[in-house]
Amino acid sequence: MSSGIESYYVYKPSEILPVVFAVLLGISLAVHTWQNFQYKYWRVMYLMIWGGLVGTSGWVMRVISARQPGHLGLYSAQYTLILCAPPIYSAAEYVVLGRLMHYVPMHAPLNPGRVTYLFIYLGAVVEGLSAAGASQLSVSADNNSLAESGAKLLIAGVITQAVVECIFIGFVGMIHYRCVKSNMLTSNIRNICIVLYGTSTLILLRCIYRVVEKVSILNVVASSGNCGQTCVAVLRHEWYLYVFEAAPVVVFTYWLNLIHPGRFLPQQKQVFLDYNQNERQGPGWQDSRSKGMTFVDLFDINGFLKGTSASDKFWERAEEWPIVEERNGKQSEDNSGLERGR
Repeated sequence: MSSGIESYYVYKPSEILPVVFAVLLGISLAVHTWQNFQYKYWRVMYLMIWGGLVGTSGWVMRVISARQPGHLGLYSAQYTLILCAPPIYSAAEYVVLGRLMHYVPMHAPLNPGRVTYLFIYLGAVVEGLSAAGASQLSVSADNNSLAESGAKLLIAGVITQAVVECIFIGFVGMIHYRCVKSNMLTSNIRNICIVLYGTSTLILLRCIYRVVEKVSILNVVASSGNCGQTCVAVLRHEWYLYVFEAAPVVVFTYWLNLIHPGRFLPQQKQVFLDYNQNERQGPGWQDSRSKGMTFVDLFDINGFLKGTSASDKFWERAEEWPIVEERNGKQSEDNSGLERGR
């Protein structure tokens, strides 16, 4: 859909850089697809495929949009897709955290299955706000009211994502600390914790950039087009987008290619690590409460007040469960009980 507007960009968009980032994300997407088949890790890492498809599509659309800058439909599509990819990538982290909690259930602060749902539901809120705000902002043109509404939705979405990432890092830090204290910090757990710290930091960096950008847009709308120094720097220079949005996402997805959770965590969530660092085939997390109550009372506060636990502490009867000699088709690196976290 073309209009009388010559370009929806406030700068001349690069036609080369979107190609570069589309190719980079496309390669990572292909590798993630192969790795999911290799490690049979689709249930954990399927969101990296979804995020990769959305992100790659966003940069492909930007290539086309850069050549037709006055086409509103193309501009809106690339803007929305690029904004919506990072929350999907973040959701992949949440599933990995849930699998890590299944692996060391004695250190999980809540039901590992529910922590995944908790963060994914919060991520869905972020995704909804991002999609709605991006759609409104990209088609606002001279409609200041629509632009203001879209910018506010995006700010709310980005701030929510930043808060979620901070909570997420707190959970990772808690498990990391408990593993250190119990002398259970194997190299596999350490690698997973490091990658989760790193990828969350990348998302936080991107969130800070997006908040500054959207606040700048609000200031422009509120001042009837006047643009201050920060606004000029962020909104009128395209390189900020590539340094603080595109690059962190690319590093994020390649980091998970290099440190793929399928190499370090078991395929089955019933496999857990005992206090002697032996991997055992257990029953998996079992909660005596109804499914609904596990969502309402995530931390089993009622059980804590009564001095009881709704979960079966099967890890305290480790000798009942057989040791896993092989994992994911290969000898487990950390199941010998000999490698200790340093």
